[in-house]
Amino acid sequence: MTRRPPISRRTFLKLTATVAAGAALAGCAPKQGSTIPTEASVTRINPTIPPSPTTGINTTGSSTAETSPTETSSNPEPSSTSSPAYLAVVHGPDPAAITRAAIEVLGSIASFVSSGYDVIIKPNICTDYHPPEYATTTNPTVVGTLVSVCLEAGAKRVRVMDFPFGGTAKSAYAISGIADAVEAAGGEMHVMSHSKYTKVDIPQGRDLHSVYIYPDILEADLLINVPIAKDHGSTRLTLGAKNLMGVILDRNMMHMNLSQRIADLTSLVLPTLTVIDAVRILTANGPTGGDLGDVKQMDTVIASRDIVAADAYATTLFGLTGSDIGYIQACADMGLGSMDLSNIDLREISLG
Repeated sequence: MTRRPPISRRTFLKLTATVAAGAALAGCAPKQGSTIPTEASVTRINPTIPPSPTTGINTTGSSTAETSPTETSSNPEPSSTSSPAYLAVVHGPDPAAITRAAIEVLGSIASFVSSGYDVIIKPNICTDYHPPEYATTTNPTVVGTLVSVCLEAGAKRVRVMDFPFGGTAKSAYAISGIADAVEAAGGEMHVMSHSKYTKVDIPQGRDLHSVYIYPDILEADLLINVPIAKDHGSTRLTLGAKNLMGVILDRNMMHMNLSQRIADLTSLVLPTLTVIDAVRILTANGPTGGDLGDVKQMDTVIASRDIVAADAYATTLFGLTGSDIGYIQACADMGLGSMDLSNIDLREISLG
């Protein structure tokens, strides 16, 4: 079966604006005194909506056979007759190999990237305090590999960016090792300028109704969210949804109702793809760490179109469940994804 090319986030917004304009011309204009929706205020639906979870499936490498939770495989690519997985979990000693394999299990990079795409990758580069072995910033090989596969698929440009709260962006980019990895892969490290942030409405927000956000995040054809799985003093864990706080200007106001506001922000941004780096995880003293004794080698990458499912699986690496983390539960309550791992097509693969 021929795969339909992905629809970019930018195209989706333009289509939404066209539909709104057509409705007005047809006599469906807003009543006097009401607000005309703009790209900033219109309800946004992610153009690459996650596939429907497959009832009762929790398998490895196949959506039809009942197998053990982990199966060693030297060929993680789906066969021509298998459908893409809902959630991919790949283990192995080579971060580049397991990252590529996770994308293939989801249906290959071609299901996310079309020729000419403007891609943004959002890792966790929170501070410039420690090099990558301390597991406070996303693994540079994972990020560099994602840059490579996007460019191989025909992306016009791949930018990598974050808004560190400790140190400057340039120093954090360098010390994390991410700048070298991205540039070697042909991508660009982008510094997020404070003057560029724009106030945007959050139509689905339950507690947070607007936010100053970096506009490129919403305008890119593809947003890939690449957090590292680690401990956090305020939210217990920082994973995919928590990582999105790095795209807004004022993070202090988020703490007024942190879990719900993270979910509200997620409803606005909703990345097309979430790839969780669990090559090394930080088990205590997060988010900044500083003690190698708190780092645990897991050699794992988790990937899904569903940010909630990816986050929910990542909690299991810490002996927790999605419902133990307030913002994951809040995201699920808002219908942003599924945290029921027993009710989705989860494929777990080990590479030797």
